[in-house]
Amino acid sequence: MKHKFPYGWLKTMLHPDERQGVESARRRGKLDRQSILLLAVQGLFAAANALSGTFVNVYLWKMSKELALVGWFSLSHQAALGLTFWLAGKWVKEHNKMHSLRLGILISAIFYLLVLTLGSSAIRYVYLLGVVQGIAAGLFWLAFNVVYFEITEPDNRDRFNGWAGLLGSGAGMLAPWLSGFLITRMEDETGYTLIFSLSLGIFLIGAMISLLLKKRQVDGRYEWLHGLQRLREPDSPWRKLSLALLMQGIREGVFMFVIGLLVYISTGNEMKLGNYSLITSGISLIAFYLVGRWLQPRRRYMAMLTGAVLITLVILPFFWKVDYVTLLTFGIGVSLFFPLYNIPSTSTVFDYIGRDEDSAAHRVEYVVLREVSLNAGRMAGTLLFISVISISDDHLWLNTFLLVIGSAPIFSWLFMRRVLKQYRD
Repeated sequence: MKHKFPYGWLKTMLHPDERQGVESARRRGKLDRQSILLLAVQGLFAAANALSGTFVNVYLWKMSKELALVGWFSLSHQAALGLTFWLAGKWVKEHNKMHSLRLGILISAIFYLLVLTLGSSAIRYVYLLGVVQGIAAGLFWLAFNVVYFEITEPDNRDRFNGWAGLLGSGAGMLAPWLSGFLITRMEDETGYTLIFSLSLGIFLIGAMISLLLKKRQVDGRYEWLHGLQRLREPDSPWRKLSLALLMQGIREGVFMFVIGLLVYISTGNEMKLGNYSLITSGISLIAFYLVGRWLQPRRRYMAMLTGAVLITLVILPFFWKVDYVTLLTFGIGVSLFFPLYNIPSTSTVFDYIGRDEDSAAHRVEYVVLREVSLNAGRMAGTLLFISVISISDDHLWLNTFLLVIGSAPIFSWLFMRRVLKQYRD
């Protein structure tokens, strides 16, 4: 059954003074002022995290020399993130979603303040730090995704996602390089102190810019178990969509922190890690821009399949040798092909959230379902990683594990393919 994505009812969720501008932007398939402001806030959030995020993991590893410890830090982050999404859903739907977004930015700043305060003692508080960072991310991304849904539609959603990826890649290109440059040119832990301080400042700037975003209307009551009820329906499309998101999360949960660590362990140099991010994110920036402009809903089916297969194949060089060259080859491959996989996946799920008026009325619950599914996959992947590392740190053992979970996007496409066919047909 094909679903239509009506626009008329969507206008009722907007403030009257927004409707004319949104309608005009919609006719041109472009982004309105609020969309651009939201992208700016997301860009600053990404920049602050890119500046220090990778190096938090390196910082913890340098003090402990234990990959499993970094895994536990990531796991506590993911657990807090998923729980925050579910609990904060009521606040976002029934009260003020903008407060959730701004609080997420401010708690992110508090996270880096904690890291600065704890210094070398941070490894004794990895669970606390992971929880604080997870709460911050949960509050921000829940509100961001709901607002993103409200100010975009199928006509411009691929374009918004293309720009979001472009900004994320730009931040990932410049910020880690700057971090690596500063760390390697300063003594002891001074460089880490500086970049954590810079991240704190950027988060505060992002919070101030977010004040320019208009307060969104609220409607309805938050249904705590709405997502679970949809999953229990035999013919619900969310059964397949949630499994697709789970598969996506399994890969993300490990690759988000392992690759950067492997680059640092292979080179022992923060500047090399910064150069790695500069090169791979620069390529990703161009790829997101081109795919965002080229991609149309009818092309999502083949684009997502192609991206999923290619980001799996680029893992194979690890079986030859894990060094800076093979890691860079992997990073360049993922940067080129990941937008083909990611943009169709993200846009399609949000299109389904807005497929009719009743579904859009439960947009907060569906965003929570999306993020909980992703996060369940991330936690599963991270737990598997910790288990594998605890059994053996042999290169072949680890590479096989990375290939297995790295193929998860192919299964993600398999679960989503029937939905994607509706666009192609």
